[in-house]
Amino acid sequence: MTTVERRTKSAFAIWVTGLPASGKSTLVASLKAELENRGADVAVLESDSLREILTPNPRYGEKERELFYRQMTYIGTLLVDHGVPVIFDATANRRCYRDEARAKISRFLEVYINCPLEVCMSRDPKGIYQKGREGKSGTVPGLQTAYEAPENPALVIHSDREAPQVAAQRVIAKLVEKGCLRDAPLTVHGERNRCDQQKDQE
Repeated sequence: MTTVERRTKSAFAIWVTGLPASGKSTLVASLKAELENRGADVAVLESDSLREILTPNPRYGEKERELFYRQMTYIGTLLVDHGVPVIFDATANRRCYRDEARAKISRFLEVYINCPLEVCMSRDPKGIYQKGREGKSGTVPGLQTAYEAPENPALVIHSDREAPQVAAQRVIAKLVEKGCLRDAPLTVHGERNRCDQQKDQE
């Protein structure tokens, strides 16, 4: 097996989902650092950054969100197919958005950041909930728009009582358990690094 074939076979995707301000990006930053320490060259697809390119004047309507997450999934699938591990950092308030990625990416883990709405609203670093309360936005997930939590995520992180570094280590352990990473620090190359779609319940 060539190096390219090994990279393609070993790449995986992690979708970190949760309410706005639940701590997704904080976990992703810690997780990315941990993976890079193991030699994994990880690509992070962050929804706000992608929206600046794909939907520069977003209205966050249902059809727009559906199109955006389809595009996001397409980009992530291309990266994984080319051997690049991917972390999706996106609320993706409907399960069908994340399920489409699951269906297209065989080595896929869904990580749910479970954080009480009141805690998210008290954080609100981007002012998302404030805009919702002031009537400047009518599409805030968890406030005016439903957020559909994963039914069978690979891992549940309680960000209101769990440090991001500890949570990142739990994700790493899950990747090792699934065969996406070996237990010792190394790159994600190699035939043994395979990840299935087995669903675990917390």
